[in-house]
Amino acid sequence: MANIRSQIKRNRQTIKRQARNKAVRSELRTRTKKADAAIIEGGEQTEEAIRLAVKRIDKAGAKRVIHKNQAANRKSRLMKRANRAAAAAAADA
Repeated sequence: MANIRSQIKRNRQTIKRQARNKAVRSELRTRTKKADAAIIEGGEQTEEAIRLAVKRIDKAGAKRVIHKNQAANRKSRLMKRANRAAAAAAADA
């Protein structure tokens, strides 16, 4: 346990930030999984799920929960999966 007041405060801040970052990362993974499921399903909610996932990825990158390049990579991979599924659906139709 820290004895210095500034370190005690720093520990409190770290705990708060860890909790907030964990919540953001958790929601990020949830939205991405829902978007992937919607892409595979191919329903009407696919575009909405992708939009919400991209929004959360952008927000996490902006708030530095994840690195901005990591946010770009995640968005790129998500859109690549969506475009492949759309192309496959168009080829089947």
